Amino acid sequence: MSKEQAGKVYTGDCKVLQFFEQLSKIPRGSGNEKAISDYVARFAEERGCTAIQDERYNLIIKKPAAKGYEEAKTVIFQGHLDMVCEKNKSTQHDFTKDPIRFKLDGDMIYAQGTTLGADNGIGVAFSMALMDSAEMAHPALEILLTTEEETSMAGAENIDASKLSGQMMINFDSDREGVVFVSSAGGASVFHTVPIVWKSAEAADGRSAYAIAVEGLTGGHSGDDIIRERGNANKLLGRVLDDLRRHAAFDLVSIAGGMKVNAIPRESEATVRLTAEELAAAEARIAEFNRIYKDEFEAADPGVKVTIGAAESGAGAATRWLSEETKLLVIRLLALMPNGVLSMNKAIENLVRTSTNIGVISIKEDAVVFESLVRSSHRSQLDAVLQGMETLAEAVGVTFRHDHYFPGWPYRSDSKLREVFEAVYARKYDKPLQVKAIHAGLECGVLIEKMPHLDAISYGPNMYNFHTPEEHVSISSVERTWEFLQDVMRELK
Repeated sequence: MSKEQAGKVYTGDCKVLQFFEQLSKIPRGSGNEKAISDYVARFAEERGCTAIQDERYNLIIKKPAAKGYEEAKTVIFQGHLDMVCEKNKSTQHDFTKDPIRFKLDGDMIYAQGTTLGADNGIGVAFSMALMDSAEMAHPALEILLTTEEETSMAGAENIDASKLSGQMMINFDSDREGVVFVSSAGGASVFHTVPIVWKSAEAADGRSAYAIAVEGLTGGHSGDDIIRERGNANKLLGRVLDDLRRHAAFDLVSIAGGMKVNAIPRESEATVRLTAEELAAAEARIAEFNRIYKDEFEAADPGVKVTIGAAESGAGAATRWLSEETKLLVIRLLALMPNGVLSMNKAIENLVRTSTNIGVISIKEDAVVFESLVRSSHRSQLDAVLQGMETLAEAVGVTFRHDHYFPGWPYRSDSKLREVFEAVYARKYDKPLQVKAIHAGLECGVLIEKMPHLDAISYGPNMYNFHTPEEHVSISSVERTWEFLQDVMRELK
């Protein structure tokens, strides 16, 4: 049974969750991190730590070693300040000024119709608990909190590594208790741009505007969840439009879907113009696609549905539309663009090697823009996919560019930090710690390029459905993970 309370929602004793709720009152979407950076810097200084803030609002916070740990190697504790801002279509929320509203459901904390920001607010809250603790045994700490991780990793890319002396790094941007990650994928953002030629009619021509929408999908993280083969609303809408053009004439007025390139899009919509006869054909085809998608996604995404109805702007509002050539370019490009898992890593079970995600489609005054995120643990495969997508652009006649490349994080066989995590976990829980690689991008790759000496791992408590309004975090897992982290710090003497 869900319950919501006014004011403070979490009423337990875990400092990590108390701090998480406090910081969740401060908007912190990517590119809007000044307020949260200032808040955490003040928090650190009030507790006797040294806070260094750069022009991108990255933070390096230094806390001296506890008594008896002065000779231990300095440890970097790392997370990111920003969050993905996704919400349900019906939710009224302004991510630039509104706080995240919590709700409790048993052991889980959710937000109310928006992303929760546990990615990576939980990591920030753990760092605050480290700063706050006066009794904990630990080596000297350098707490590194970056900005723009969710969009470009520009914060990590611009860190002045000369201000860091740590030899070991604990990244706290993972979501599975009992699993330590030791390698991650690299990636790049890809943009295909279709120039628009507009058409319009001064007199009524018998066509009215209708919205065709794909919705009800689960979405998720485009790296971690891509293996689940959930529906991509943009790709599914493209299939509907490509099929529809073979059964009825129609004008394409607009198309848009997805909010973030690193989130699997849950909703996508096209506005079309149809006559009454064309509408009947469209409704028949959409009814068939509802049957097809229900069958295809019975297990992976059972909530999927395709709808058609009068456009919100009104039947007479669509006074211009894409030319037939532009419409076909958009549909053909969307049909041909790769999406989903492209190859698996045969050396590690259930690890995706290479994937793409058509994350965002947006329409501008002069162009329709497709934004995808390509990920791979092998730079050669990443480059091959980028070349293939460029060749596709050349073949259909649209423009192509890619940027925001971030490096992968290679596995290190001689990790002393990993050995400590494994030993403490086995002793504490009487079972082995799982050691895995992840298809998502982590800042470890960027930071290790700057500091090749770093011995790094990534860890975190149980969290679910990142980058969606169903994101939630386990209270009991956070509590256990805080105890475990303190045991690890004690062991790093």
